[in-house]
Amino acid sequence: MKALVTGGAGFIGSHLVEELIRRKYKVIVLDNLSTGSLKNLKAVKKKIQFVKCDLSKKKNLSKLFYKVDYVFHLAGLVDVVKSIKNPNKYYNHNVNSTLNVLNSSCKAKVRKFIYAASASCYGNAKKMPVSEKTKIQILSPYALTKWFSEMLIMRWVKVYNFKAISLRFFNVYGPRSQNSGSYSAVINIFMKQKFLKKPYTVVGDGSQTRSFVHVYDVVNAIIRAANSKISGEIFNVGSERSIKINEITDILGGKKIYISKRKGELKHSSANIKKIKKKLNWAPKIRIKDGLRMLLDEFK
Repeated sequence: MKALVTGGAGFIGSHLVEELIRRKYKVIVLDNLSTGSLKNLKAVKKKIQFVKCDLSKKKNLSKLFYKVDYVFHLAGLVDVVKSIKNPNKYYNHNVNSTLNVLNSSCKAKVRKFIYAASASCYGNAKKMPVSEKTKIQILSPYALTKWFSEMLIMRWVKVYNFKAISLRFFNVYGPRSQNSGSYSAVINIFMKQKFLKKPYTVVGDGSQTRSFVHVYDVVNAIIRAANSKISGEIFNVGSERSIKINEITDILGGKKIYISKRKGELKHSSANIKKIKKKLNWAPKIRIKDGLRMLLDEFK
């Protein structure tokens, strides 16, 4: 089997690439290295084909997609605050890139297309946990670009009989997570602060809830979606129980300070994962306490 991973040098992408190699896939990685790093791929660099390219500018990608079975589209910018400051950049890198990758995948007649969407599209929903049927509430340009890209893909499914699944990630954490940006990075930020013996910087009052899910579980969901016979579906990928940011610092132990809230960020996030459990037989296996313990061991 041959797989192509966009954003494969990034946090989630690099873990996916490693797992695909472990499963004996031939893997092509496309990344512009604006946020990803080749260091993330050092364990598999001799086993993959790496192409540095800007997907938002490269119009003719079809040659790279030749005889590819699966396309995993994980490339994109993810910082909510930066998207508010520069919405044009986010539209270009997230929407235009998706359209280019989508057209190339369709032309190459790939077997399945898996998109890394975002749960940010739910905004501050009135009812928790949110299901895939929850009303869309866009609070930032980032959320808009991720949701609009998802709509493009679902339209291609209907118009061109294109085989695709969109996975709405909640708060993914684990090794190689960036130390800035969205709430997915907050755990790594806390880890660094712990080992530098600095107080944890908690945004707002720390009562915000997040549906943290370990990157290893996310990779399992991605591959399970690709290997399924399902197409044209959207699935939540998160934990079964959300947790307060203050609870994270309590588990880690130590002092904390509170800093001002950031514009465009959610108060609460909680995932209803009944659909993916039923249709893909997927559920996260790594509990937050165990995941934090694993990260602590890696930071030592």
